[in-house]
Amino acid sequence: MATTMNTDHTGNHVPGAEKMYQDPNNTTNGGIGRQMTHEEHSTAVAASKFGYGPLAHVNTSGSGRLPAFGGEFQPGLYKGVKDRKFANPAPLGLSAFALTTFVLSLINMSTRGVAEPNLVVGIAFGYGGLVQLLAGMWEMAVGNTFGATALSSYGGFWIAFAIILTPGGFAIEDAYKTGQSIEAFYDSFGFFLMGWFIFTTILLICTLRSTVAFFFLFFTLDLAFLMLGIGYLQRNSENKPNPPIIKAGGFFGLLAAFAAWYNAIAGIADDSNSFFVIPVAHFPWSVKGQEMRQQKNDRATV
Repeated sequence: MATTMNTDHTGNHVPGAEKMYQDPNNTTNGGIGRQMTHEEHSTAVAASKFGYGPLAHVNTSGSGRLPAFGGEFQPGLYKGVKDRKFANPAPLGLSAFALTTFVLSLINMSTRGVAEPNLVVGIAFGYGGLVQLLAGMWEMAVGNTFGATALSSYGGFWIAFAIILTPGGFAIEDAYKTGQSIEAFYDSFGFFLMGWFIFTTILLICTLRSTVAFFFLFFTLDLAFLMLGIGYLQRNSENKPNPPIIKAGGFFGLLAAFAAWYNAIAGIADDSNSFFVIPVAHFPWSVKGQEMRQQKNDRATV
């Protein structure tokens, strides 16, 4: 009879948890009960809490590496941080990004007739900028390169956005009006947004083997930057930012905001504070998806 041991969610051994596991109802191998492997037992224990199948955020690889998870801002396999002094900073950064994007997107869609983004300046400086930048620095402290790059960069984006639109203080828009024309400002702002479209595309590529929700966040954000950039570069007959395209950018921004909140709650909610755990569906071609398919094939051949 084989001896197996319990593990925590990172795949690390939990001392004092050794037990014997055997399936008394299995009569294969000449009537001898089939013994559960270490991986099967670990999966069963974790799945009893977080659910079965491709929606479960469970380590079943036996390597101590967890599958991609938007709640940790991890687009691929990663090592769980053992005894870290920092809490998971990803939900904080995602929430800061989500709320700031949510408000600006509603304004871009001219919701209730609001068209001027002045209110976003304060949110962009305080929450979307400073708080998200700090979350990115904490991601660097816990060893998450992708999270540090993304959250710090978008924190910088919101600070830069607020600086550009600060009334009176930096007078960037007024300088264009005085030196050249408002059209030059629109073109420059379009260049600014298209640069962020390119950067987001780079990050999007890195999420192709992660979870559906994580990919969806960067996909919709990428489209939002693209639409807004085009809206400022391809203006209407009055030589102003193209309203239908700007509204399309606002729509995709709203989707990105809700996707960010979804990933944030996935990183916060667990069996200690919630009656349910947010499902995180993995792509079939991801490492987790391939692992699940292999396990299904193995069961079919038994």
